[in-house]
Amino acid sequence: MRTVMSERAWVAYAQIYVESTSSLGDMNDCFRGQRNGLCGAASAGVLFLITGLHTGEVGFAVEVHDEEPPIDDTWEEIVEASYRPVGEASLMTWAGDGGWWPLGLAETDYRVRYCGWGMDAGHQASPPEDDEPVVDRYLLQFWPAPAGPDRVVKATSAQAAYWHDTMSTLPPPPTAEQLAAAQAQQDEWAAEQQRKQQLAAWGGSLPSDRIRETYIAFHLVKFDRPLLDDLDRADDDTLVAVARWAARQTCVAAGLDRLEWVAAALDRMDSGVDQDEVIQPPPGTFGTEGNMAIVSIGGWDTSHPEPIQALLTIHKAYDEPLQAALSTLWTAIGAYGEDRGSELIAQLRAAFPRLGGQSLA
Repeated sequence: MRTVMSERAWVAYAQIYVESTSSLGDMNDCFRGQRNGLCGAASAGVLFLITGLHTGEVGFAVEVHDEEPPIDDTWEEIVEASYRPVGEASLMTWAGDGGWWPLGLAETDYRVRYCGWGMDAGHQASPPEDDEPVVDRYLLQFWPAPAGPDRVVKATSAQAAYWHDTMSTLPPPPTAEQLAAAQAQQDEWAAEQQRKQQLAAWGGSLPSDRIRETYIAFHLVKFDRPLLDDLDRADDDTLVAVARWAARQTCVAAGLDRLEWVAAALDRMDSGVDQDEVIQPPPGTFGTEGNMAIVSIGGWDTSHPEPIQALLTIHKAYDEPLQAALSTLWTAIGAYGEDRGSELIAQLRAAFPRLGGQSLA
């Protein structure tokens, strides 16, 4: 047997604890389903211990035994329960303010015996001063043993009777089936909330999976939500034509179409020239660090895409058709300015009156 601690210990709200987890848990949950109301062991890794004194110092001792010790009948209150630490276990005062004592317990099953003396007197007493003897005292004993139900070995005080009666009438903890049902209900509620949020974000109706998986599509909702469904229904030829149209609008907004070689690139794009051949800048167009020598062309607003981005929209038009249409439209809106995004979409609809599933051919 080893004595882990034997000294005065601070209690608050008539409570002191053994903790091996960061979460103490609800008081009722610690006692739910038990017969005794002094040593709550129903929450994993926690012992919730009740004292007579509300606030102040009590006598306290903790012992760890190799086998079950004999019951000392001089104690007025004796209860037993099963306990298994889930980490390093320590005796803890309220919020740790009054100290803590490591118990050196293995992470295995223990039987714990909690004994008390003077609970009624402690309940009625004022906190003892440092030079005054304690009014109530307690002993906590551990020994290895298989898990089993808790029990009240001895009860003599009105305080102990009150806690035994109060805690033994708590509703039992939920069964595994009840927990599963509650979790399923919570999951269903969370899924419904997520669905409502998605509906609101997508303008009141969810587009197809492939639209939702194209992150650019979300940015187009505020300009023309039905356009996403129209593009989703469109055939590839229509989508390619939309992408080429949007790429040209981007370059026009950037003023790049006034450069002969960019205008030629746009024409090659429309004629379906291979992507590697479409942009043919003249020598000296790019500086030694790869920067374009046309940054100032078109009075470009720095809040919009750089001219190089506008030029590269031509390459975006060669992506997978739906991705190409969406990404070039978004870049075109950036070139126009988001305040004119709806205007650009209106021009798109005018240019493609049959958009929504029919081929342009």
